[in-house]
Amino acid sequence: MNSDSDLQIAGDLLEVPHLLQTPRQRPVTVAEFAGLARSLADDRSRWEHLVEYDATTRWYHRLQTGPGYEVWLLSWVPGQGTGLHDHGGSSGVLTVLDGTLTERTDRGTRVLGAGAQRVFAPGYAHEVVNDTLEPAVSLHVYYPGLTDMPMHTKACAAGAASVTA
Repeated sequence: MNSDSDLQIAGDLLEVPHLLQTPRQRPVTVAEFAGLARSLADDRSRWEHLVEYDATTRWYHRLQTGPGYEVWLLSWVPGQGTGLHDHGGSSGVLTVLDGTLTERTDRGTRVLGAGAQRVFAPGYAHEVVNDTLEPAVSLHVYYPGLTDMPMHTKACAAGAASVTA
């Protein structure tokens, strides 16, 4: 009979650090950032009580930060929009939580209802607007955190030269 146990052969797994995966401090793939946005969207208790509507400007609230990323909650009353812009060096995930938003790019127009997600890379230019008669709420994840939002002229194509606001 062999007296070698798995513990004797491998040692205590809790004392073999090279066998343990280091826990991730932040999402690292597009799918993980989209998953973070989806999990926050699904947990209405995290954001619903924070939402405010402002008739003069889009309302926004930083909901969460993590190593190198941030999450913003925005509300949109009818007629409010962003103007054509990009997000500088940040990638992002836009998730519509309530209502409907319209995204316009040089490739066309998309109507985004509750639950819709858009993922974008640095330099992606778009305009987002609430052109319905009902308010809307959206969640935005940026990596790295948003530090620049260059505005574009309407004549510019997405990804073309921009004018910094």
